Amino acid sequence: MTEEELVDQQELFEHFRFQADPGQSLLRIDKFLSDRLMNSSRTRIQNAANAGNILVNNNIVKPNYKIKPGDIIQVVLPTPPREIELIAENIPLNIVFEDDDVLVVNKEPGMVVHPAHGNYTGTLVNALMWHFKDLPLFNSGESRPGLVHRLDKNTSGILVIAKNEYALNRLSKQFYDRTTDRRYNALVWGVPDPPEGTITGNIGRSIKDRKIMQVFKDETEGKTAITHYKVLENFGYISMIECKLETGRTHQIRVHFSNIKHPLFNDEEYGGDQILKGTTFTKYQQFIKNCFKILPRQALHAKSLAFNHPVTGKRLSFDSNLPDDMLQVIEKWRKYISGREAVE
Repeated sequence: MTEEELVDQQELFEHFRFQADPGQSLLRIDKFLSDRLMNSSRTRIQNAANAGNILVNNNIVKPNYKIKPGDIIQVVLPTPPREIELIAENIPLNIVFEDDDVLVVNKEPGMVVHPAHGNYTGTLVNALMWHFKDLPLFNSGESRPGLVHRLDKNTSGILVIAKNEYALNRLSKQFYDRTTDRRYNALVWGVPDPPEGTITGNIGRSIKDRKIMQVFKDETEGKTAITHYKVLENFGYISMIECKLETGRTHQIRVHFSNIKHPLFNDEEYGGDQILKGTTFTKYQQFIKNCFKILPRQALHAKSLAFNHPVTGKRLSFDSNLPDDMLQVIEKWRKYISGREAVE
């Protein structure tokens, strides 16, 4: 039997691929997989199958399908059960939409999405545990209950959360199949040329610093990553861009733009917290420092998200306003540039 596993750190699902041995005896697929997938109960696997997340030879199968020799099995599962005890905390949520199956929130900058080393409380998941304390999914032992994607701590914007196991599986499959539409707004140093284009480059953990990511020239390393962008507003020294994600790798927008020498404005981890464009005049230097003070994080906002409702199938689209810190900095740049033009 051969097995491959892909786990994405931003899209919170796991993808497994197995090939049954030539001598494989007939066996129900839920039994076959529960024997091979750690932390995956038969019920969890059955839920995935019922949501259409288990394929054999590229065909969706039900839990009672019987494995045959040579079958190729592909499985998409939400993240596995948690290893730490999650604490429910009464933390306010900015709710954009909610029904029986999904919750859409506008995450504030500075909020960690899920507990991890150094951040076991105060996260979005802690808030969800309180908000949904009566729902089975949030008492199921999942490490990131309801989550199918995430945003970095200092990135603001739209996130969708599943409220039950069926919705979780269906949403996970959409992120895996890339049928969602995610658009971000960002401020970057300089002006990308051309003003509209696509950035490609495999992304993986940095060889020098495991806390950040890097783009690999060798296509055999990292994971495929594709970012479409267009410049929305040109401030000369920096620009406002829209990004459409085709893939959802960890830090994708941040590392892609850093790699093409246009790091995000005030992105400390990828070099954007330095004055990279402009004059050496003290007045300009102070202007940038003031902007950094107003916006003490990378200038990135998950502006919109579209997906198919996991139960009704209806296409849902959500949009959010830019947060105040980004709006203030954009307005400062508009005034700065108009002032320069008036002098010239």
